[in-house]
Amino acid sequence: MTTPRALTLLRKAADRIERQTPAHRDRAVDGLRALALLAVPTGHWLLGGFTLDSGGGLHNASPLSTFGALAPASWVLQMLGIFFLVGGYASVLSYRRRTGTVGAWLKGRMVRLGRPVLGVTAVWALAAPVLYAAGVPEATLRTGATLVIQPLWFVGVYVVVTALTPYCVRAAHRLGGWAAAPLIGSVAVVDFLRYGPLADSVPSSLALLNILPGWLFAYQLGVSWGERRIGRRGAWLLLAGGTVLFAVLLAVFHYPASMVGVPGAARTNSHPPSLLVLALAAAQSGAAILLRDRLARLLARPALWAPVVVVNLCAMTILCWHQTATLAAAVPASFAGGLAGLTTAPDSLGWIVARLAWMPVFAVLLVGIARYARRFESPPREGHRSTAVRRTVAGVLAAGFTVFALGLA
Repeated sequence: MTTPRALTLLRKAADRIERQTPAHRDRAVDGLRALALLAVPTGHWLLGGFTLDSGGGLHNASPLSTFGALAPASWVLQMLGIFFLVGGYASVLSYRRRTGTVGAWLKGRMVRLGRPVLGVTAVWALAAPVLYAAGVPEATLRTGATLVIQPLWFVGVYVVVTALTPYCVRAAHRLGGWAAAPLIGSVAVVDFLRYGPLADSVPSSLALLNILPGWLFAYQLGVSWGERRIGRRGAWLLLAGGTVLFAVLLAVFHYPASMVGVPGAARTNSHPPSLLVLALAAAQSGAAILLRDRLARLLARPALWAPVVVVNLCAMTILCWHQTATLAAAVPASFAGGLAGLTTAPDSLGWIVARLAWMPVFAVLLVGIARYARRFESPPREGHRSTAVRRTVAGVLAAGFTVFALGLA
């Protein structure tokens, strides 16, 4: 139960954050980013699970394999379209305000993204042998490594689309909101080839062509929005067009309903992104643009604004470490056998109820981890030899862990 003293401290903290917030800060965009960020751990925690083998090893599983009716939950929790939208919006504002060269601007953004990734992979590279020596099965370590690495693909894609910001700006100036249209067209063509009449004669690797245009689509919309080339009319078009396309792809072309991968499924929407992902991103982007002013008014309240600031300050920490929080609960529990909602198969309503009860535990563990992992988001000290050595060692450790996680070792 929250005490009056705790409430007073929280109120004071919120007021302090409010005073320190610059008047020009776009609260709505920060709020959208925070919402998209929190959807990542929430989605993974709710729609992911484990099974326990006879040797005590953990293996990935999903309740979606049994409960296909839960697929609409993934429509809400898959908010990477919003993340790329606000990423494009924020990037174009930062790009305009830069004082140095484009290369220096891009390097600064890459460093901010790369340090947390290097941190989590290096820490896991050190922890894995220790855990193995302590009796954690290799199957569990490989499952854990896969879960830790899985969300980090996003960072690599985000770096690439960020590097394309100057070209996105030019496209926005020439075509406005329609600059994203060729990207959705490209994905549609690839989807037709891999799912249409010619599917049997097309190599599966063709799907990889969707990775860049698939995620650049919402980023380009964000750039056009930041350049004030998408207004309310364009937002309504995105919302309506995206919703109609989403419905048609599901009902007529029988795209998988889940927006996340389902173990054992023949097709997936997200890896790489299918046209359904872009339809959802278009609808979400339109809704976000339309709700911007209302959200800004809502976040003018210090009590609501403060958590948004905290989430944004810990953005990469949340992304990089939320699966570690899950494993911090599941790995010790695996030694005790099957524990409902954690190490038992996600194939019953009882598992869903138990999983919901575990969600606050995961959140508390993530907060505890973040207290220490947050340092990886701090700017590095340049010019120190020890810093260069630590960076080299961390890079080697991270590379080794990545090789292990990808099953190459």
